[in-house]
Amino acid sequence: MSLSTSIPSTFPTRLHVVYPQKAFNRKDLLPLGSDYFWEIEQGIVRSLTWNEEGQLVTLGFWGPGDVVGRRLSRIKPYQVVCLTPVQASQIPLESQSLPEALLIHACKSEELLNILHQHSAYARLLHLLEWLSYQFGQTVPQGKLLNFHLTHQDISETIGLSRVTVTRLINRLEQEGRIVRSRRNLILTTGKPSRYNE
Repeated sequence: MSLSTSIPSTFPTRLHVVYPQKAFNRKDLLPLGSDYFWEIEQGIVRSLTWNEEGQLVTLGFWGPGDVVGRRLSRIKPYQVVCLTPVQASQIPLESQSLPEALLIHACKSEELLNILHQHSAYARLLHLLEWLSYQFGQTVPQGKLLNFHLTHQDISETIGLSRVTVTRLINRLEQEGRIVRSRRNLILTTGKPSRYNE
């Protein structure tokens, strides 16, 4: 057999590199270094910082396919905390999959920034819940289940409202039938189309 006939004609032009996954528990912090990123394979994480008064500030929510890491932010301090059990792969800075992942990261950051600039507190909360359900929601008969626990404090840290205001607005959304509580999680009910799933 000649060498030319032993090489398959569909030989890949670029090798797909598989990086080993690491497991993290809910509330774990991802270790952050300056020479790698984390690609989220399963689960949801939140990037955050805190202000001079010591209040936490959410910078973003990230799930499967998203990339997070210290090199993506100039804000200090900077942490990435697991909201659910997480499987993530450590990938080097020169990974070929990074350009697309970084574009997605920028787009999601811009969407969250747009939510933060909604004029009313009600609109800010509703748009955040719609965005989270579009990004991470699981389809159930009533609508989209946010299958991870976000406290009212977590939400307030994301959209710059007091915890008391968030609680009052969530009660209002529930009374209006826009959300349903499912144990410790929320279901965004089907009804009016969201700007994130049209």
